[in-house]
Amino acid sequence: MNSTAASLGAQDLERARFNMIEQQIRPWDVLDQRVLDVLAATPREAFVPEKYRTTLAFSDISIPLEHDQYMLPPKLEGRLLQSLALRPTDKVLEIGTGSGYLTACLARLAAQVLSVDIFADFKNAAERKLAGQDIGNVELKVEDAAAGW
Repeated sequence: MNSTAASLGAQDLERARFNMIEQQIRPWDVLDQRVLDVLAATPREAFVPEKYRTTLAFSDISIPLEHDQYMLPPKLEGRLLQSLALRPTDKVLEIGTGSGYLTACLARLAAQVLSVDIFADFKNAAERKLAGQDIGNVELKVEDAAAGW
């Protein structure tokens, strides 16, 4: 059991995730049931930096990552996923792996995801987190997409 589950309890985590969806994401007109199901099934707290897991994992804010990067607020992640209208046969190119949370959601909505990040530590951490969620349809690369990749 991870530290979040240990400190909050499984029921508390599920309640926090439910509230995130019902009070933040759904009011932003994210109504696609596939997207809502993926957000409910993907443990956001597993992708949030350890020091923020018990306090910010389900908050309606951008969560700081290393290298002056941020996780998007949940409502933006939901809106983005819905706007893509991914089909189960789609292949996705994601520029900026970050925490790997959006990568995990994309992988659950599409057939395959190629995610590129300039920071090797983001790639390595996302690789571990995705494996921990049994997500295997993602290829991660360390590249500078702005440099003509």
